[in-house]
Amino acid sequence: MKAAEKEFTVHQRTEYPHPQFQRDSWVNLNGKWQFAFDDQNSGEKKQWFVNPMFSKEIQVPFTYESKASGIGEEKFHPYVWYHRSFAIPEHEAGKKVILRFQASDYLTKVWVNGMFIGEHTGGNAAFSFDLTDVIEWETENKLVVKVEDSQSCYQPRGKQRWKDKNFECWYVQSTGIWQTVWLEFVNETNIDRVKTTPNIDTHSVGFDYRLSGPLNDSYKLETIISFNGQKVREFSFQPERSTMSFEIDLFSDLYRWKVMHWTPENPNLYDVTFRLLKNGKAVDEVQSYFGMRKISIKDGQVLLNNKPIYQKLALDQGYWPDTLLTPPSDEAIIEDIDKVLAMGFNGVRKHQKIEDERFLYWADKKGLLVWSEMAATYEFNDEAVENFTKEWLDVIQQHYNHPSIITWVPFNESWGIPNIAKDRKQQTFTESIYYLTKSIDPARPVIVNDGWEHTISDIIALHDYEEFGEKFYNRYKEKELIVNNEIPHNKHKYAFADGYSYKGQPVIITEYGGIAFKHESGWGYGNQVNKEEEFLNRYRNITDAIKAIPYISGYVYTQITDVQQEVNGLLKEDRTPKIAMEKIKEINC
Repeated sequence: MKAAEKEFTVHQRTEYPHPQFQRDSWVNLNGKWQFAFDDQNSGEKKQWFVNPMFSKEIQVPFTYESKASGIGEEKFHPYVWYHRSFAIPEHEAGKKVILRFQASDYLTKVWVNGMFIGEHTGGNAAFSFDLTDVIEWETENKLVVKVEDSQSCYQPRGKQRWKDKNFECWYVQSTGIWQTVWLEFVNETNIDRVKTTPNIDTHSVGFDYRLSGPLNDSYKLETIISFNGQKVREFSFQPERSTMSFEIDLFSDLYRWKVMHWTPENPNLYDVTFRLLKNGKAVDEVQSYFGMRKISIKDGQVLLNNKPIYQKLALDQGYWPDTLLTPPSDEAIIEDIDKVLAMGFNGVRKHQKIEDERFLYWADKKGLLVWSEMAATYEFNDEAVENFTKEWLDVIQQHYNHPSIITWVPFNESWGIPNIAKDRKQQTFTESIYYLTKSIDPARPVIVNDGWEHTISDIIALHDYEEFGEKFYNRYKEKELIVNNEIPHNKHKYAFADGYSYKGQPVIITEYGGIAFKHESGWGYGNQVNKEEEFLNRYRNITDAIKAIPYISGYVYTQITDVQQEVNGLLKEDRTPKIAMEKIKEINC
């Protein structure tokens, strides 16, 4: 077997991509597609979507910049094309055919059998198209996808570079399809979405159902809730309209604690089946799950299930050496989470990346706390506001049900809002995003803006790469000096933007450390260290200083892995530990 073939075998993504809303009727479209660059943007004029004859092959869902794609070219190409054929399984004939993309960056256009289906703008949120009217049921169907990307700083790009070479903490761009593509088959009337909201104070769970298609009195919607295979609740009702809500009490004598809460130590998950019946026959069925947990803030602390929780998080940028932003496999995701937990962290701040649903699924299963942070724009104007807002709203709705997500982070270090310290227009933009987020999800904390120069924010999240524990302690020991903007917490940065003040929020150090070894090629924060002992001493001193300050309720260490030229990870890019993980755990615990 050739090396390239072995690499493809390792990096197959065959799992169902959205396990929190899973159907049996689906076809995975990952794998080998035909591929072409179109630097002159002539493909549409030449109607490549009618008769695609592309000379390259690519392994979807890995971008052409990655080695796993089979291409591995890092040069930026603004227009790329994909083609593959698919057949509809005979037993799915007559159903609606939905084409789903978990993510594609940035403007995605789709043709099937030469017919234009539609387009989607945005590189982080999932989207879909109804192909039913153009499908050939008994022959192969021709699927053509064009993706347009740019180096614009007006589009949410996160850590993707907008120059031809890597610089500072920005890395190789990711262009095109970068998460799973699949077909799903549903009846004309189906379950489109269910928003699940736990309430531990009333030991109940609420469901907001959204159905698609025509309804009449022949339909019934069933909901079956179970835990460890044992049925807890079952109820049904006639859906009179496409959107309906229902709340059910979960208090049960089946369990000692009556309701099984989700915590990092015991990440209990309830399974739930949503089944749509017509005249007593199932026409749609979706498998899902939820966790009974509550995030709240009281007296300057973050509470999990009404109890204070000290958050010990690692910054996680979610890059892999051969696959870039795309996780290479479920096994790779599990390895990352297991190593984070093995080092004594209880969560991650997903930095400048909306993560793969499979990652969030395993975080839910394993009890990993997650801060979900949006990919930033880097300039501010009307176009950037529109691009950011539309996609952020999609992201919140799509990831709302994950119990592992405990904090939303729409903004980081004034990226995309560079004059927020004094510019009222940029300040009001962040306020609008805060309140829009709260309109969809009033429970989770929202941070604006992580690092410094906060406007309205539920947590005051501060970045400080001070090397010495004593200096850090002396800077932060007087809380009022920091939270009242009397001194900068980070050389020249203050906690609040002009016109905003401290309202008793929790304070967390959400970036610190960043220690790198001298023998590594790349950069870290501060002076690089020579030996393991030197690393551990510095790590311990600064971490102990943070822990010693009573009003600070957690920290985020930078970072879990090296990323390209940034070599300040606790793990190398290939996930090899640089320091014995149990030694890191000893300091964290």
